[in-house]
Amino acid sequence: MNRTFYAAASLALAMSVVPATAAAGNEDGHTRGARAPFTLAVYGDAPYGTSPSDTSEFQATPMFIASVNADPDVSTVIHVGDIHSGKQYCTAGYDESIAALWKTFADPLVYTPGDNEWADCHKAGEGGGKYNTVTGQVDPVLDPATGRPVDYAAGNPVANLDLIRRTFFPEPGRTLGSGTLRVLSQAQLPNPAHPEDATYVENVLWVKNGTLFVTVNVPGGSNNDADAWYGAPTASQEQLDESARRTAADLRWLNTAFGLARIGGMSSVVVTTQADMWDLDGKPASHVANYEPIVASLASHTAAFGKPVLLLMGDSHVYRSDNPLSQGAPCTGDAGVCSYDAWNSHPSYDVPNFHRIVVHGSTVPLEWLKLTVTPGAHNPTTDTSFGPFSWTRVTKS
Repeated sequence: MNRTFYAAASLALAMSVVPATAAAGNEDGHTRGARAPFTLAVYGDAPYGTSPSDTSEFQATPMFIASVNADPDVSTVIHVGDIHSGKQYCTAGYDESIAALWKTFADPLVYTPGDNEWADCHKAGEGGGKYNTVTGQVDPVLDPATGRPVDYAAGNPVANLDLIRRTFFPEPGRTLGSGTLRVLSQAQLPNPAHPEDATYVENVLWVKNGTLFVTVNVPGGSNNDADAWYGAPTASQEQLDESARRTAADLRWLNTAFGLARIGGMSSVVVTTQADMWDLDGKPASHVANYEPIVASLASHTAAFGKPVLLLMGDSHVYRSDNPLSQGAPCTGDAGVCSYDAWNSHPSYDVPNFHRIVVHGSTVPLEWLKLTVTPGAHNPTTDTSFGPFSWTRVTKS
């Protein structure tokens, strides 16, 4: 990108985030000042259900939200994707029910979509359909009461992503929850060379006390590429186009974010995706090969940035803290999660100023990560700290 584009991006960024940053000390009682510590609540893969009729985690969510609201340290909430499980249907009504729940957050909420609410909606287990080898067509899952497809648009992932955008991103630059945080959306930053980037309203960035936060829509599973929709013999052109175009837009968004971090003198960067891009989940490395452009971009940008970069993600559900861009780096986590070799899934890198956290999800009691950023801090990399970042796990049933 050229200097003119970065200058325009910087101006747009400043206009987008300065009002929210400056107002934070006035509105929520938190300590003022660009060097003041601040805290976020991070969670994902919730609420989950074991079947379309299982609403236990959904019913527990109001109390969970109340527990986050009750913590005076928290100023922002991040949801890393998957608003229901792979055994629940993809419907407009369900998406709207989650949006209604999120309105009760007292703090602004930033959300990046997960695979279960759009990329996997084609699967029969989620109410989509199944490819018929005799007819060559898709047999949708039908609602016995109406005779119509259960899932929105019969589970078509592109249509369901559009539904997610209309439901959770109706106005570019606006956040969820209290809605008081203004962010810069990729849809707000014109790119004459790639006008299609205006579609990606869900990719956002913002700045808080010297840390730049950026979200990129990278869904779990296989980046919506290796698993053919509806179980068809091969991926459709619509599926291939979706993955290729979104990945290209994600790469340009990462370029923009790290370019702004460098010219803006940011002290750290936080990247949020849904996908655990290193999780083979019992499959061969080829299943996650289509994440490699994102992984390579993170590695090269982090190395060039030279300051702490933290990656937040969900998808694999079980808490994990490590550096998958530095072979042999220590790993901590639950239930033997560190036993798989993350370096088998992508080429080896050597980027020591990188760390990632997989937030725990999909279980009761519901859990969130209390992440504190202390500008200027140089915490050692431990089970609960990295550079300016420190964190604890909080549960609430």
